[in-house]
Amino acid sequence: MDPFKPYQPRPKVVIPKLTVNDAETIAIKAMAFIAADEDLMPRFINLTGCGSVDDMRGRLAERAFLGSVLDFVLGNEQTTIAFAQSLSLAPEVPMLARAKLP
Repeated sequence: MDPFKPYQPRPKVVIPKLTVNDAETIAIKAMAFIAADEDLMPRFINLTGCGSVDDMRGRLAERAFLGSVLDFVLGNEQTTIAFAQSLSLAPEVPMLARAKLP
């Protein structure tokens, strides 16, 4: 901290209350984030055992699958932060969304 700079407090981060529908929406956006990344997508397919993109599309309606998508994102801090920043969310929001899903 520079003692000659005037103090400027950081803006307070507001963490929203999430519903299950909000959590599902965040998880679907996480799947889109994963699909758009050349490095993450093959790793996700290998770890989840999803055989094809069509298989993944079919499973997006399952809350348990959406939970696994968020587990994947939360499994790596850099991925979590990049995902949260891509949606202009606080980094804690994906974990709050995960808590709403099975």
